[in-house]
Amino acid sequence: MIKKEMIAMLLAGGQGSRLGVLTSKLAKPAVAFGGKYKIIDFPLSNCINSGIDTVGVLTQYRPLRLNQHIGIGIPWDLDRNIGGVTVLPPYETSTNSQWYTGTANAIYQNLEYIDYYNPDYVLILSGDHIYKMDYEVMLDYHKTSKADITLATYQVPMEEASRFGVVITDDTGCIQEFEEKPEHPRSNKASMGIYIFNWKVLRDALTELKDQPSCDFGKHIIPYCHERGSKICAYDYKGYWKDVGTLGSYWEANMELVDIIPEFNLYEEFWRIYTKSDVLPPQYIDPNGSVTESIVGEGTEVYGTIEHSVIGSGVTIGKGAVIKNSIIMNGVVIEDGAVIDKAIIAENTVVGKNTELGVGEEAENELAPHIYSFGLVTVGENSVIPANVKIGKNVAIFGETTEDEYPGGLLKSGSSIIKVGE
Repeated sequence: MIKKEMIAMLLAGGQGSRLGVLTSKLAKPAVAFGGKYKIIDFPLSNCINSGIDTVGVLTQYRPLRLNQHIGIGIPWDLDRNIGGVTVLPPYETSTNSQWYTGTANAIYQNLEYIDYYNPDYVLILSGDHIYKMDYEVMLDYHKTSKADITLATYQVPMEEASRFGVVITDDTGCIQEFEEKPEHPRSNKASMGIYIFNWKVLRDALTELKDQPSCDFGKHIIPYCHERGSKICAYDYKGYWKDVGTLGSYWEANMELVDIIPEFNLYEEFWRIYTKSDVLPPQYIDPNGSVTESIVGEGTEVYGTIEHSVIGSGVTIGKGAVIKNSIIMNGVVIEDGAVIDKAIIAENTVVGKNTELGVGEEAENELAPHIYSFGLVTVGENSVIPANVKIGKNVAIFGETTEDEYPGGLLKSGSSIIKVGE
């Protein structure tokens, strides 16, 4: 029988609806980050850097590009004969056929996979956070504490605590109370969605709650185990951690990479972030081009000006174009004279000549103010923005747009053009 001390189960099936048009055609963990990476590269790299060589990746929403990116796990040294990385989509059985309906339900549907490795411990991870963590240190803490379950926790500002599951601990770090997204939080110690379970404890809880609709770790499994006297401890994580589930936090995390002293360092030798890389020529900066305080990917050609931005691979920045405080993903073409300030532009989009993005005063987005805010212009992949138009703030664009969709040459702040089916 195969025996692994600890295996990881990486939940990567989320739609990421708060990222708006960025996730219209792909899963949130497959969204680009830092000009070179995908969001899922961070937990995968953490696994191999922590000595975990068996990872099940649970996919569901639009998995094609995520599957293509992961492949057989070569970039992360996870192409193993025993273990390695395995993509685990929902599947049909003789008695049942259903989608994953919650985080814990997804794990329950893959009991057979976990049983195959007969682990002592199971590490549950989310596929949509940016951080570096040594899971081996967390496992040592779990063993020393003699815990049944260990939650990784992070101190968040009190005003943000209601977005998270929060815990109240005693002096020894044992969890006394657990509240899932409380309206009036009594603690700012937030669960990071990273758990280590003793496998027997997790297996029993998943089996017992198998009929619970939309079974979830925070809402169901943790409270169930707590009620039955399981010892649950909090592992306080002190490093950088960012939940990039909103456009604002996603933009902010990218912009922090180009600070003079970045809070999150992509260049550390001892904790590398691995990714699947295309073979591309080096970037080219024209004599009239200028780049300051920015990340620029391979194969990108710069004929204009880039300031405090994150630029992906194979991007073209035309003559006289100015990019500031923006994220430009792979394969985007910014034509001559375009001016872009505080925008997120997804893959293979074309921005026409002399077009301006991010002009004027802010206004609340009319379509989805809870998503399209923060003063950003958000443009979905494969979109086309015509020449000589102006676009305001808190705007969403998705699809091939034409000049007549910009009344008087302006898409005012708070507007959206989203072409369904594009």
